[in-house]
Amino acid sequence: MRHVLLALLLTTSLVGAAPNVVVILADDLGYGDLGCYGHPKFKTPRIDQMAAEGVKMMQFNTPAPFCAPTRASLMTGRYPFRCGMTQNPAPDGGAEADALRLPASEVTLAQVIKSAGYATGMVGKWHLGHKAGSLPTERGFDEYYGIPYSNDMRPVQVLEGTEVAEYPVVQATLTTRYAKRAADFIQRNAKKPFFLYFAEAMPHKPLAAAEKNYQKSGAGLYGDALLDLDDSVGAVLDALKQNGVDENTLILFSSDNGAWFGGSCGGLRGMKGTSWEGGYRVPMIARWPGKIPAGRVSSELAVMMDLFATVLAATGAKMPNDRVLDGRDLMPVLTGDAKSPHEFVFGHQGPKLVTIRDARWKLHLLPAREMNLKPGPDGKWLDPRLPDGVTILAPFEQYNIDAHPGLKTGVEGAKGLLFDLQADPGEQVDVATKHPDQVKRLQDAFDAMNKDVPVVEEVKRAPYKKP
Repeated sequence: MRHVLLALLLTTSLVGAAPNVVVILADDLGYGDLGCYGHPKFKTPRIDQMAAEGVKMMQFNTPAPFCAPTRASLMTGRYPFRCGMTQNPAPDGGAEADALRLPASEVTLAQVIKSAGYATGMVGKWHLGHKAGSLPTERGFDEYYGIPYSNDMRPVQVLEGTEVAEYPVVQATLTTRYAKRAADFIQRNAKKPFFLYFAEAMPHKPLAAAEKNYQKSGAGLYGDALLDLDDSVGAVLDALKQNGVDENTLILFSSDNGAWFGGSCGGLRGMKGTSWEGGYRVPMIARWPGKIPAGRVSSELAVMMDLFATVLAATGAKMPNDRVLDGRDLMPVLTGDAKSPHEFVFGHQGPKLVTIRDARWKLHLLPAREMNLKPGPDGKWLDPRLPDGVTILAPFEQYNIDAHPGLKTGVEGAKGLLFDLQADPGEQVDVATKHPDQVKRLQDAFDAMNKDVPVVEEVKRAPYKKP
């Protein structure tokens, strides 16, 4: 009996020493949306402080400029073409889009870390399947609270586990309620190792903010929504300190793709949905007091799947060795002067790879996809998913196509464009003819990776009809 108790105490001690992990993923947060990334008007003091206390990465990329593929790469550590999630599920996009899901054969970060003895909780946007068998509590999370897809996809409803808890959803209070649920999860699990995935709603459209921040930022509704986002990050940081686990918690903060209208891509070309840098490059901040030195800025190349690998390295959780993982452990980069673990990073558009970049050069293998929305007679684009006061409850003063977040100038998109991202981060001047050696080098690397990409047709979405 004594030996059993001794073994139990030893196990408890080891488990208690295991680091906690919090991954906060903003929705459509642009590369230039944060104060610490240079925005002159948007106020994000708590996130800025987190960056000052950790590492801010300047060359962090998503593998796709859309929501679900990037989220799939975070949850699996694999490029979207490998994990079978290259497009967005949509309950209102027709039968095919409604049925999209992360394949059951994929192993999620939640499943892996749960097997290592962690409590697993998720708050917010899942977007990896919303049918039975595909929801977070069916893919490794002990608990879930949130809208399972985008906050403008009807029906906009909050789930508790697998059950509808709220419909319609009052979006003005959504970020605040999400933050309370995240803080509550931390409090309830502070005495054991935990993994919290906090997938924020903002600043995805429709933008909304709590009464205390609405029309208070001085930077429009987008700025108000960012105040809410910043407050929610602050609530998580406060909960970690109040529960005595701040110094034993790795926090990773990023975004699923570039900005939508109203936001800022920080001088990059394009926006969410495009193949330009404004679609792929996003903020990433890592904080772990005592482990990650404060005040560091890294320009090493990294990609979303690296967060998966970094969490595994930090926690000691083991992934099945029967599949290719594209993510690499970033801890050497975050804690010291290690070089990027990647020579190349690839960019998706739907099921196809269309770009390749390294620390300096970027090659477009297909013409860059643009966000071509047709304006009406008044010059505005009529968003069929605008707030209607009935099924989507949010402020009516949403942004339109005249509030483009990125550069729209430069050489016209075409196959074979090469850009020097160090000299020309805005992708304005094609230098392919000046550097044929770089074109060949990137083309060869692209062809080698592209051999693994299956030929898959894009899901055709039914024309959206407002209910």
